[in-house]
Amino acid sequence: MDLEQADRDRLNRFLDTIRDRTGSFLGYPVSKDFDYKDLFEFFKYPLNNLGDPFTPSTWKVDTREFEREVISFMAGLFRAEDDNFWGYVTNGGSEGNLYGLYLARELYPKGVVYYSQDTHYSVSKNLHLLNMRHIMIRSLANGEMDYGDLLETLKIHRDKPAIIFANIGTTMTEAKDDLIKINAILQELVITEHYIHSDAALCGGLAPFIEPRAAFDLADGADSISVSGHKSFGSPIPCGILIAKKDNVARIARSIAYIGSLDTTITGSRNGLTPLFLWYTIKKLGMNGLKKRVMHSLDIAEYTEKRLIDAGINAWRNENAITVVFPQVPAGIREKWQLATADGKTHLICMPNVHKDQIDEFLYDINNSR
Repeated sequence: MDLEQADRDRLNRFLDTIRDRTGSFLGYPVSKDFDYKDLFEFFKYPLNNLGDPFTPSTWKVDTREFEREVISFMAGLFRAEDDNFWGYVTNGGSEGNLYGLYLARELYPKGVVYYSQDTHYSVSKNLHLLNMRHIMIRSLANGEMDYGDLLETLKIHRDKPAIIFANIGTTMTEAKDDLIKINAILQELVITEHYIHSDAALCGGLAPFIEPRAAFDLADGADSISVSGHKSFGSPIPCGILIAKKDNVARIARSIAYIGSLDTTITGSRNGLTPLFLWYTIKKLGMNGLKKRVMHSLDIAEYTEKRLIDAGINAWRNENAITVVFPQVPAGIREKWQLATADGKTHLICMPNVHKDQIDEFLYDINNSR
């Protein structure tokens, strides 16, 4: 059996639409500079990484060996202890954040979660799902957590374990919460029962290559980190990577007899293709190639900020950010370039696939809109 011609024509028209839309987005943190044609043959098989990636299973049509290599690479990138890390490839950053909060809840059932007002919208949903007590902390003008407000709030609740949800690149301004400052506050208040999760959805693939290095990873005091795979690394299917301390994960693991594996992940069946995409990118680019893409993004962000300022637009960005923020632009421009806008601010994100000619065309549209 085959598709009818009308259906095939519809698919072809849709392909043209997607191709056009992909060529003109600047407002969302998704890398599109990838080529996975070497992996097309794997689409013929039901790749499923059900269960724990580090435990054998009776199901063998999987990519666990590649997933483990991705986890090991990311653990090194995030400076985990050699003998105390665990992780898996998730469906995206939000699942990784859910897992980090889940671990924190199991370790500290009476803990209170502290997160800033610039935290991603999915976090409040995760907190609701987990039924965790939480308090929102004010943000500074740049989107970073207000450490003074955190200090005063923790003082009031210092008898409860503190669970800190840190943003390593907020959605609108790419602000990074500083784990060194957060840990200093916890030490000052002698809060010994605490857990820190880093939401590094975008910046987890950027920050390790930038100097000065942001304080965000396990060596800086994080207990778990979530990063998106389709953002800075690039994937045709949304995915993410969760890295946590192995001894914490061991407390929640349970054995499932009929799959012959441990149940340590959020979902049972897991995508077996996305670990292959991530492994391919890591092997193909290596550390030097990944760093080169980050440096390109920073150069384009600097170029974009300067062009906007030269055009009389009040543009700015956080230190070493690839997100450029400026006053809200007209609806037609937001629609064409798929620009995220909130609270009177629009942002443009200079992913590795963005080049100066796209920025020049965007500026041309801005000037014409006047």
